[in-house]
Parts: sequence; structure tokens; C-alpha cells
Amino acid sequence: MMGLLNYRLRLTLADGRAMAGHMLAFDKHMNLVLSECEEFRSVKPKAQGAKASLIKRTLGLVILRGECIVSISVDGPPPSSAAASRQAKMALAAGPGVARPAGRGIPVPPPGVPPPGLAGPVRGMGGPAVAAGPITFPRPPPPPMAGAPPPGFRPPMPPPGFRPPMPPPGMGPQGFAPPGFQPPYSGPRPPPS
Repeated sequence: MMGLLNYRLRLTLADGRAMAGHMLAFDKHMNLVLSECEEFRSVKPKAQGAKASLIKRTLGLVILRGECIVSISVDGPPPSSAAASRQAKMALAAGPGVARPAGRGIPVPPPGVPPPGLAGPVRGMGGPAVAAGPITFPRPPPPPMAGAPPPGFRPPMPPPGFRPPMPPPGMGPQGFAPPGFQPPYSGPRPPPS
């Protein structure tokens, strides 16, 4: 199908009509785009024994669904390049205006220099400038001790009017040894025997 682009094709449709036109495009479903398309259909007269007449109708640009196409045949070669270039020149005739670029107030940089907005990242806006050194980050503080409050927080205090917790039974207040406890001997040791 790629080789038939711009060729003049004659198509037969499922309803009996015939179409002729230059193929501009196609797709995987065999949908076709035809330019300068003409439709041909035969009409049977109401009188008995009369010949069927062929009616031609000019359609122009047509998109045909591939599902409706029964057959395709080449009707003529693509238009010659001289005729195509002549048509293009007629369609694109120059007007009275002058073409100038629209600067919109932004100065044009000399060749080889990137435009102002495309020179690279700006310091402080998304990344370091090209001449900047490597980025260094401060070390994070050491993690807090297990069971200690986070830095900046006081240790938890009991609510007002709340007594401190009592020691288990048989233990005195903090700093005193339980009854029957003998501290280790701290005097001079006897010589080994």
C-alpha cells in the first residue's frame, strides 16, 4: 500500500458504487483518504428494457472506511512533479508583506552562546551553577540515648498532686539497703593460706 501513495486509484465499494481519486493516506484498518475523489454509480431506469445509466459526482476529499472497500485497482500514475510544483506555487503565492522574526523585546545572543533562559541552572534555583564546587551537607546529630527524651524536651514529670512511686515491699526509700543486706567487705584481706 505504501507504494500506491499519490497514485490515482479506482475502488469498488460493498454497495456497488465506484470511487476514483488520489490516495493520500491509509491505516492498519485499510481506511483510505482520497483527494479529488469522484463517485460513479449505475442507476437502473424505471422503464423495462432501458439501459442502466452511469452517474458521476465530484466529492473532493474523502475518507473511506476500509470495511466498505471490496476491490482496489490502479487507475493512473501519481501526478508529475512539474504539475505538482506548479500547483504548489499557485497555492502558496507570495503576499505583499515582509517576513521578520518576532523578537518580543528579548535580545538575540550572538551565535554559539545559549539564550539567557537556557544557559543552565541558576545558583539557588534548582541546582548549583556550573562553576560551583561539590555540595556538602552538615552531619546529622547523633541519635538520642535509649529511653532519654529527644533533644530540647525535659524528662517527664509526674502530674501536680501526684506522689512519687513507692518502692516494692521490703525495700526502703531510695539510697537505703534492704533489711538483711550486708555490704561487701572493704577492709584489708587476709593473706591466702
